[in-house]
Amino acid sequence: MSFREVDPRSAWHTTAEDECAVPLKLAIAGKGGVGKTFVAASLARILARKGLETIAIDADPAMNLGRSLGVAQDKLATIVPLSDNSDLIAEKTGARPGEMGSVFNVTPNVSDVADRYGVEAPDGVRLLVMGTVKSGGIGCMCPANALLRALMRNVLIERKEFVVMDMEAGLEHLGRGTVRGVDLLLTVVEPGNQSLDTASKIRRLAQDLGIGRMAGIANKVRGLKEMGFIRERLANIPLTLCSVIPFDLRVTEADMLGLPAIDYAPASPALKEVEALSEWVLMSSDTPDEPRAGRLNA
Repeated sequence: MSFREVDPRSAWHTTAEDECAVPLKLAIAGKGGVGKTFVAASLARILARKGLETIAIDADPAMNLGRSLGVAQDKLATIVPLSDNSDLIAEKTGARPGEMGSVFNVTPNVSDVADRYGVEAPDGVRLLVMGTVKSGGIGCMCPANALLRALMRNVLIERKEFVVMDMEAGLEHLGRGTVRGVDLLLTVVEPGNQSLDTASKIRRLAQDLGIGRMAGIANKVRGLKEMGFIRERLANIPLTLCSVIPFDLRVTEADMLGLPAIDYAPASPALKEVEALSEWVLMSSDTPDEPRAGRLNA
């Protein structure tokens, strides 16, 4: 089934290959189970296949991005989330997690962490597994949080790779010091009130943090009725619909087999829509002088 009446590329008359893409920092959020990890993993690998240096950040406590990218199970078993890496935290901040009354560096130098601790994934994607961070606010700073916040600032603001970040709905890893590095927040929804209610909450939280560029992705859509339902709900949030990914049994089968959908069913309708989404993302990065928010938000 095709949903080509939604064509996020129609505003441009060039292709992604016409110019060198300006690296974008993308955050992908949504209610658990809507398929945001599938979108994040597929998008990261598609960008890497286009010859673009890409970092994939797993900022969801479920930590499933590595599997969806296609990192081997034996390698996944050895990954220590950065928030749990006591030696690294002590090296960078001067204090170990849990040390009471310790003085530590709240602005550690983390310029080498992505290269040292990034896990090689298929197509050359580099995976960073962040682990759990406490929610923002007064009194939440600790050595582990100091490390993660400094790393987010480094990857989102200082480094020059494309970044695709798989996030939980609460956007816990984004503080006011790092949100300026987020070029685009993509919120994944499915046909159902719970995921759309979550999308509304994400938009409000993103606005409070200062993220101005947002768009919605409809996933697991079975027909025009469901697409119309999502379109109407998103318009009320408001959140512009930039991509419609059809329900695809091949994606479900890939998940059951523990395989990346991009490897199991590369020509599936769902993957074709993520490919179209990648072209839209690249074309938006090719014209940085035009405000991206104007294109995405109604």
